[in-house]
Amino acid sequence: MIRLVRLALFVALCLFGVGVSGFEGARAESMFERLVMPGDLAQAHAKLQDNCQNCHASFDQGAQSSLCIDCHKPIAADLTAASGFHGRSPEVRALECSNCHKDHQGRDFALVQLDRETFDHSMTDFKLLGAHAKAECSSCHLPGKKMSAAPSDCVSCHKLDEPHRGALGPDCGRCHGADRWSEVKFFDHSKTKFALTGGHEKLTCSACHAGEVWKGLPLDCVGCHKIDDVHKSGFGPACADCHETAKWTLIHFNHDRDTKFALKGKHAKVACTACHAVGTEAKQAPSACIDCHKADDVHKGALGPDCAACHSSEAWTKDVVFDHGLTRMPLLGLHAVVPCAGCHASKDFAATDLACVSCHQKDDIHKGALGDACSDCHNPNGWAFWRFDHDSQTKFSLTGAHKGLKCDSCHAAGTTPAKVSTVCATCHQKQDVHKGTFGANCELCHSTTTFKGARLQVAPKP
Repeated sequence: MIRLVRLALFVALCLFGVGVSGFEGARAESMFERLVMPGDLAQAHAKLQDNCQNCHASFDQGAQSSLCIDCHKPIAADLTAASGFHGRSPEVRALECSNCHKDHQGRDFALVQLDRETFDHSMTDFKLLGAHAKAECSSCHLPGKKMSAAPSDCVSCHKLDEPHRGALGPDCGRCHGADRWSEVKFFDHSKTKFALTGGHEKLTCSACHAGEVWKGLPLDCVGCHKIDDVHKSGFGPACADCHETAKWTLIHFNHDRDTKFALKGKHAKVACTACHAVGTEAKQAPSACIDCHKADDVHKGALGPDCAACHSSEAWTKDVVFDHGLTRMPLLGLHAVVPCAGCHASKDFAATDLACVSCHQKDDIHKGALGDACSDCHNPNGWAFWRFDHDSQTKFSLTGAHKGLKCDSCHAAGTTPAKVSTVCATCHQKQDVHKGTFGANCELCHSTTTFKGARLQVAPKP
């Protein structure tokens, strides 16, 4: 009924409006538009309701969107820059504003009819990535605020979660990913003055940047590892010269190449602190054997400090490499297997007596009667082996039965060779059946082969 009344009034105005001035015509037109208004505007447009030309051009429906954009300048900017929902969505750009935002539906009507379940957020300037895709709309879009008013910078929403307290600026995405706030995903530490390698790669940022200190931190190892420095700064601050970042206990220092003291034998397995006392510089470590092995020196310094002249680094008590052949007493025969202490009872090796009897006095069955030159008769391959030539070395050749006799048959213990008589009767007095009648020259009748079968030795007549 109301529409019919408004239509009748419109016809009347048309009939009576013929021939009136332009001003009066415009008033009539405006009056007509108010009469045919389909309903009240939404609360947001309520102040525009008194003048339809704020949103409408008379009899030109195509001009309506232009008038909307003239008023809604942020939307106009999005359309121009192809940003925001209105500027990014091809579908929205092709529609008139009234297709989505209908008005004249009353003061309480919502101009924005948004289906949150189907809304494509990728058509906005803020794509929902990672954990954002699961967030509730109300987490970012506050009640009573325009959807476009939601912030797009991280810190606006995560200010309370931001542990750096603004020290690293508002661009959280420079380091953090959207999947997990605690994960540092994008920051490339290799572009700083300190690339993270080895064990450093697994550390949390706060392990080095304690108290949110990001600038002015030390770059040298000892700046962080001073407590771990078992050398107590004795080797200086350049820990990387020896240690690897993969593991503190991995050492790449080459002692053979980088020093004048190559680690051979047992030295290769010795801990650094065995030679390098804690708190001392590497250059102060001793290089002479005696400096470390003074307590092991059984010679008590009598042989000097050059232990390597005899001992090897494989084992202190084995593999003695001293060449005894260069001394006045070459080690021949069984002497070669005798331990050093077997002859060198005194630690003063140079003072050791070279005479055989000095070591073999207890073995001397002659009780010193034959002097101390044991080697004149005996062989060093064995005490029982002797090489004395009675025929060439004495005035008494051993012939006949004398060849098979033992030395002590003639040389009584304790008697010197010079005191042994060469007269037959001296040894054969008991066998002299003549009882000395024929004198002491038994060889005039008897031979050394046998005492029997006497043969008188008569001198031929001249």
